[in-house]
Amino acid sequence: MMEERSTPDWFSKPGDSIRAVMQRRNIDPHNLAGLFEEGMVRVRALLDGSATILEDDAVKLSAVLGANPRFWMKRQENFDAAVARAVERIRDNEDDELVLSIPAPGAKPRGRMTEERKTEEIRKRLVYFNVASVGTWESRYGRLVGDTDFRKSNAYSSTDEDTLLWLRRGELESDMINTRPWNPGNLEDRLEAIRKLSRVRHPQSFLPKLRALCAEAGVALVIVRAPHGCKASGAARMVDPDKAMILLSFRYRTDDQFWFTVFHEIGHLILHKAHTFLDGEGTPFDDKEQEANDFAESCIIPVLRTSEFERLGPDRESILRFSVSIGVAPGLTVGQMQHREMIPREKLNYLKRRWSWSEIDPALP
Repeated sequence: MMEERSTPDWFSKPGDSIRAVMQRRNIDPHNLAGLFEEGMVRVRALLDGSATILEDDAVKLSAVLGANPRFWMKRQENFDAAVARAVERIRDNEDDELVLSIPAPGAKPRGRMTEERKTEEIRKRLVYFNVASVGTWESRYGRLVGDTDFRKSNAYSSTDEDTLLWLRRGELESDMINTRPWNPGNLEDRLEAIRKLSRVRHPQSFLPKLRALCAEAGVALVIVRAPHGCKASGAARMVDPDKAMILLSFRYRTDDQFWFTVFHEIGHLILHKAHTFLDGEGTPFDDKEQEANDFAESCIIPVLRTSEFERLGPDRESILRFSVSIGVAPGLTVGQMQHREMIPREKLNYLKRRWSWSEIDPALP
């Protein structure tokens, strides 16, 4: 393992080294969590940089990940120095207000700030989003929501703020998931197995299998409940050169909406390579969104069965038989019938599965 080299627009968290060794040695985060009194809470904090590696932490990391405790302490020291330099550059360049306008978890109304608190708040944002400069922020996040021009606007709506925080939380959760290298062909090869999971009733049964299938293709499947102002149902993004992420909010909690979103985001990854997509209310509709929609529809209703599907009547038995024959849950068939205006939106909704958060939460890592 090598020390990071600080540059004006880049720094590396100690969590990057922790994650790299975990990936290389196939160490599950839950195995590491057993070392710490706070369990996964501490592991998450060490990975995302919000916690400082203390001497006791360094000893525990050394025992499982290798390198001596001094390495881990020095790794933290170098990171702290790099962040301090980044904060100093931002203040010297008078970019304070730009950085402070970036949303941060648990942020309070700013009002008047002491210089000490201003420095602390700037540091919090740089570490949370893992950016060392305004330029890096702009390139990674500045235009993701609402076509915001970060430098000119210097303000986000509450919806944009919640969406950015949701997306970033998803990225941080993806750090907890070991995957093979990203391979779109491997993801395509697993589409039929993924389709079959729609027939499984309970999230605790199908979500672990869905995560495993995605991880085999280099995709971290992450579920994060959306904050109040976030209207996103899903997102697709490359979080590393060899790792993709599908982020889901379970916003509607019905099987037709959930699985359509899964296939829609898979479509973005396969068809649109390394671009970032946020999907939900207010998403600008363009050719790429139409392509992802078409892809999702073809995953649910195979193209060769379209004419048969279009002849379906609005009766329970016909829909059940057809759904069994194509290998998906009947709720997905109903959802497509409603979407294509074959039946009214209020018709046959009893064939859809609906989940509460009390059913979903136990299925999350």
